[in-house]
Amino acid sequence: MAEPLLLKDAAGVAQAAPATRSVSRRQPGAARWVVAVSIAVSLLALLPLAFVIGISIQTGWATIVQLVFRPRVAELLINTVLLVVITLPLCIALGVALAWLTERTNLPGRRLWSVLATAPIAVPAFVHSYAWVSLVPPIHGLFAGVLVSVIAYFPFLYLPVAATLRRLDPAIEDVAESLGLKPWAVFFKVVLPQLRLAICGGALLVGLHLLAEYGLYAMIRFDTFTTAIFDQFQSSFNGPAANMLAGVLALCCLVMLSIESASRGHARYARVGAGSARPQRTQILKGHVTGLALALPIFTSLMALGVPLVTLGQWLIAGGLDVWRMADILPALQQTFLLASAGALITTAAALPVAWLSIRAPGRLQRLLESCNYVTSSLPGIVVALALVTITIHIARPIYQTLVTVLLAYLLMFLPRALVSLRAGIAQAPVELENIARSLGSSPSQALWRVTLRLAAPGAAAGAALVFLAITNELTATLLLAPSGTRTLATGFWAMTSEIDYAAAAPYALIMILLSLPLTALLYYQSKRTAGR
Repeated sequence: MAEPLLLKDAAGVAQAAPATRSVSRRQPGAARWVVAVSIAVSLLALLPLAFVIGISIQTGWATIVQLVFRPRVAELLINTVLLVVITLPLCIALGVALAWLTERTNLPGRRLWSVLATAPIAVPAFVHSYAWVSLVPPIHGLFAGVLVSVIAYFPFLYLPVAATLRRLDPAIEDVAESLGLKPWAVFFKVVLPQLRLAICGGALLVGLHLLAEYGLYAMIRFDTFTTAIFDQFQSSFNGPAANMLAGVLALCCLVMLSIESASRGHARYARVGAGSARPQRTQILKGHVTGLALALPIFTSLMALGVPLVTLGQWLIAGGLDVWRMADILPALQQTFLLASAGALITTAAALPVAWLSIRAPGRLQRLLESCNYVTSSLPGIVVALALVTITIHIARPIYQTLVTVLLAYLLMFLPRALVSLRAGIAQAPVELENIARSLGSSPSQALWRVTLRLAAPGAAAGAALVFLAITNELTATLLLAPSGTRTLATGFWAMTSEIDYAAAAPYALIMILLSLPLTALLYYQSKRTAGR
């Protein structure tokens, strides 16, 4: 019976291949415009990298040496390297420990601790810094940077690790124990290697945030490349100096991407079949071990949620009704909503051709186009903003410091967030339905609009929501690119804290947190659904 089954499977593949080819043959118009738009979007995404390379060539080697090889740059590089080298292991250790406690032990209230471990994502990083500066005014420097960074970014490790722990086949650990390994040996020799991809991906995301963050480190007076670039640009508009710092920062990001790619290795983590049809293994905690285990999520929740929420409450109570300056807050909320809505709509629309191409016509060109968007989005917002400032001044002066430039920056920075969700949605829309619509007289564009997009609507909505909330909390690019008079919740918060008016800044922070809560819930339940729960 095995041979007929094999022939049947082979026939199924043979029939599927022409169906995929028929998309290109029957829908040449759709294929052409989709490819053309995808290429245009990807070339647009390369603007920041082209800017860094072009500025370097234009500046000349002698000036580059003078601007880059100086004590100030060495100091910034040391600060950045120390920040990353210290913060990443702490985030990894905390994220893995919390994931193991909430997913693999009988920790009391572990579902509550799982939600609370995800919730700090709802608090913007610069709001964490604001809370700690309010609580401990002298806090500054590397220690403060590491402390606040770990508190703000550890959920990016917790979420993928927890999702991977839910998916692991318990039989693997059973086999390890049957060979005589103790529980801790099973964890370090069997479970931990299975978490490599999740840890590497989460660590890359945290590392890129560390390189890109401005508000957090500016508030605690810790100099990084991002804060130095922004200060250089704001104080003297020194193009070459700021541009060379941006080039070094972009190089740091590319190095981090290369390290993450190499650290993943070539091991295979997939399994054939669904694995053991039984719940995951649960480690029983007893006696004082339970109390020690509870101490970690309690302490983490107090640091990551208690401090910002209590601080915000204190400032709101101290300021009273006077801090709710609705004449300023409502326009900021309105402009934030309009910018986020327009940015989410434009970014999702731009991601659609790339996502469609990646599912309907995968190949080398598609992978190249997709990579352009991912690499560019990994660059800090300050580099993207600086590139657009320089380019618009010299080439497109009419759109300098206009909403067009701001929305373009959002497109370059956040397109992958929409792309990932759209790609998943389009993958769930069978290509055969597009072919049937074409056979009934619909044009390629009509088939795409009436059939595929309707089926992919949930994915598109999820991607648009992710972009919307990312724009809501975006600070650096908006500060550099927004037209005079533009005031979002993030820039309004920053303006108040710059004037040391922490009470007036509290309402802006609270509203940003409330707007971010849906994203937190989306990430949490998405990780549950991905893991099969």
